[in-house]
Amino acid sequence: MHMKSLLHFTENHRYCVYRDFCLSSLDSKMLSSIYQPMVGAFAISLYHLLFQQIPIEKLGYSPLEQQRRLFLTLGLEPSEKGRKFLIEQASLLEAVGLLQTCRMYMPEHEDYIYEYELQQPLSPAEFFNTQHLTLLLRDKIGKFAVLALREELWATEPEEYSESTAGHKENISLAFYDIFELNTHVIDYELEQALSEVSTARQPGLRVSGDEDELNYADIILRFPKDSVNRMHVEKLRFNHEQMGIINYVVNKYDLSVQDLCRLLDEDGVFAADGGIALEELQRKANLHFRQDKRRQEQREVYAGKVVSFRQSEASSEDPAPLEHAVEMEYYVDVPVQFQSKCDVHQYNMMLRNEPYTKLLKTFFPGSVPDNFFDIFDKIDHSYKLPGEVINVLIHYLMSLLTSGGNEQRINRNFVEAIASNMLLKQVNSYEKAVQYIRDQSKVKGKQAAASGGGRTRTYGSKPVRMKPEIPIAQENRSMDAVSEEEFEEMLRMAAEMQASKKKGI
Repeated sequence: MHMKSLLHFTENHRYCVYRDFCLSSLDSKMLSSIYQPMVGAFAISLYHLLFQQIPIEKLGYSPLEQQRRLFLTLGLEPSEKGRKFLIEQASLLEAVGLLQTCRMYMPEHEDYIYEYELQQPLSPAEFFNTQHLTLLLRDKIGKFAVLALREELWATEPEEYSESTAGHKENISLAFYDIFELNTHVIDYELEQALSEVSTARQPGLRVSGDEDELNYADIILRFPKDSVNRMHVEKLRFNHEQMGIINYVVNKYDLSVQDLCRLLDEDGVFAADGGIALEELQRKANLHFRQDKRRQEQREVYAGKVVSFRQSEASSEDPAPLEHAVEMEYYVDVPVQFQSKCDVHQYNMMLRNEPYTKLLKTFFPGSVPDNFFDIFDKIDHSYKLPGEVINVLIHYLMSLLTSGGNEQRINRNFVEAIASNMLLKQVNSYEKAVQYIRDQSKVKGKQAAASGGGRTRTYGSKPVRMKPEIPIAQENRSMDAVSEEEFEEMLRMAAEMQASKKKGI
């Protein structure tokens, strides 16, 4: 149970229990003989107490109650020592796969509610086929005791049931439709609707906001192949919160599922020689998977004849983004026109500061991000190594250029890479520096627009470069064409005198 502060886990917080199974005699035997030596008697007592919160003949949820009931029933003091002890016991149950704990934030009460989801104990065959649980039991009670328990829980076949008869086994069982016949001509919609409304099955894929949307060690180890070469490295992630944080960063950035992550962790090169996560290699493989999944999704949409719009941006806008890093108001940027009806200035700047650039591009291109546009920022991420928040500010700046009137710049690869190179040269490595950079760019463009004469200029990064100078051209003076009558008579007189003097000379 990950708990940053004990004030978030007290006897005053409410809780509920969920289970979709009932304990059998074999399950009780597994709890007392197998699980209890591994986690201790107190943890098993906590498991039974949570199990009894729901009537034995029912499945589903228990009523919401304060955790004070758990403290009093277990004989724990509602103090810091008692909270730590209860968290430790619940963590032991979580580690062996008997419990999953979730925390839900209730905005109307401004407090948390805890949900304890019980898991059914493994059967003897499943347990002894799980290597890490078998090894833990061996470390607790010894090898020979493990073998004795396995023989005790498994009834051997009769002596007459030899291996020679196994090859002659024939299944002579009848199928359901060989005996029964259903009336499939009439569809009872009312019955189907009523069954769906009272169904005890939980909705798959339901995720809550906050820290609980991150994957934990149990999510990964339960789905990771047991015979994988990287199994030993994955098992070390249990107590390495820093490595789990790196994994969750990649999962959130490239929108990976648990199954996708397990396939990536099973590949060669994702773990370094010391057992740590090779972040660059994991991001490279995750990016390839992200691109392939994007192409397959587009092909499925074309084949189905559907155009999916706002498929993830609209859904994510309904849930508030987790407040990971705050933004000072002096570094706020204006909300673009297309987002003014969807979010305010605070939400937009928080999105720029905390969301990965892959998800930000989806908000600007709700239908599908163009491949050439995505390739530009993919190269900036992997080649230029700019931080994610700096790439987000760059995307905001480019989108503002596209939507602004009278813009003569073309948003192409060379133009974007020129800006990214200039950012890298000026060591723009934080959100605040990136915002100040685009503000300086806007000021330079404003001065160029207001300046008159001196030739045309164009910016390369933030440096203005003068183009061809404007050469002044001599203009014909139209005022000389107009001559008065006196001047015209004087010109005729002078022409007559010149002509007369010319004749005398002849």
